Amino acid sequence: MVDTHCHIFHEYYDNIDEVINKMESNIIIVNGTNINDNKEVLELVKKYKNVYGALGLHPTEIGSSYEETLLFIEKHLNDEKIVGIGEIGLDYHYTLENKDIQKEVFIKQLNLARKYNKSVIIHSRDAINDTLEILKEYKDIKKDIHSFSGSLESAIEFIKINCRLGIGGVLTFKNAKRLQNIVKNLDIHSLLLETDSPYLTPEPYRGSKNEPYNIIYVAKKISEIKGISLEDVLSITTSNAISQFDLDKYLC
Repeated sequence: MVDTHCHIFHEYYDNIDEVINKMESNIIIVNGTNINDNKEVLELVKKYKNVYGALGLHPTEIGSSYEETLLFIEKHLNDEKIVGIGEIGLDYHYTLENKDIQKEVFIKQLNLARKYNKSVIIHSRDAINDTLEILKEYKDIKKDIHSFSGSLESAIEFIKINCRLGIGGVLTFKNAKRLQNIVKNLDIHSLLLETDSPYLTPEPYRGSKNEPYNIIYVAKKISEIKGISLEDVLSITTSNAISQFDLDKYLC
């Protein structure tokens, strides 16, 4: 199994060893959102064999010193086991006042991805149209739309421009009929498994703190929705993740 998106940081967990070791040889990709998270990502990938990292500046974390964070990210993009740039993107949920700076920082990080040949992990909240329009200029880089929550139509448009869609615990919720229908109608080769730990815990543990091992419940739900075996879901989505983040060079 590959959890392509989680935040396993000391801010959220006092049992990181236990959480990571529970995954055994399964892969975890930890995503940074600010300079402190990014520093912790670098520590985690060195300490744990099955942990890989992505470095990024989240749209809600943009402050006056954002250029310092971008310089830090660029400095470490070629570090061992750093496989992506993320979590980056646009978030218009809380405020629209800084839309321009959000777009600027997003584009700067997309340009870094192009320069260093990295996949990007994209956060898009209440900003699907702007996200899609910006990404149309970056068809050449591999893109993971984290915790996809758009329509089937927008899913198809993202896939057309070299995106895969991150599917997490929300899929298991009883009120997630739209997302379940989207998963049913998409080619599984366009999907990536994720938990977004410590958030969005799947059923049957909804309400408790999430962790990467719970990715199995997302896989089981996909198996149920698409009418294919759990083994096939795990095999295909693992292959998708290996391709998305060029993990083969570490696994051979």
